[in-house]
Amino acid sequence: MKLNTSLPFLGQAFFITFSCYKNRRLLNRENCKQIVMNELGAAVAKYSAACLGFVVMPDHVHTLLHLTHQEQLASLMQRWKRLSSFRIKKHLIEAAPDYFPSQIRDDPIWKHRYYCFPVVNEKKAEEKIDYMHQNPVRAGLVTRAEEWEFGSARFYLLAENAGVPINWPG
Repeated sequence: MKLNTSLPFLGQAFFITFSCYKNRRLLNRENCKQIVMNELGAAVAKYSAACLGFVVMPDHVHTLLHLTHQEQLASLMQRWKRLSSFRIKKHLIEAAPDYFPSQIRDDPIWKHRYYCFPVVNEKKAEEKIDYMHQNPVRAGLVTRAEEWEFGSARFYLLAENAGVPINWPG
C-alpha cells in the first residue's frame, strides 16, 4: 500500500507488538478488543502521539506509533497496558465468567514485555502497516483485511473510521 505522506521519520516511529499472557485468546470477545482500541486512543491523545495503524487480534496487538519524544514510549505503553488490563479483567469477570474462570483471574492479561521496532522511513512504515492489516487474513479470521473491524485497514482501504484516530504528523 502506498501511503503518500510526508512523515518526518526521525527515529520516533515505532512498530509495537504485545501479547496476552500465556498466549491466551483473552481478546476473542468484541468488547475486549474495543477496550484495547479505546485505551490506545486515550493514550495517543494523552501523549500527543500519532497512531499510524493498528490491529487487535484475539491474542496480541500490533500498532505503529509516532511520538513527539521517543522517551514517551515506555510511559505510553505502561498506561495503555495497565488501563486496558484493568478494564478487560473487569469486563470478563462480569460478562464472561465461564470464559474467564477464577483460576486464571489472578494472572495478568498481558505478557510483561512488549516488542518495539524503530521505523525509520516511509517504506518500512508501509511494510509494517501491510503486515498488520494482513494478520487477520493470515489467521483465517477474514478473507480481506478491510473486513476486520479491529484495525486500521478500513481507514486505509475504505476511508472509514477505524475506531482509533489515524494521523500522520507533519
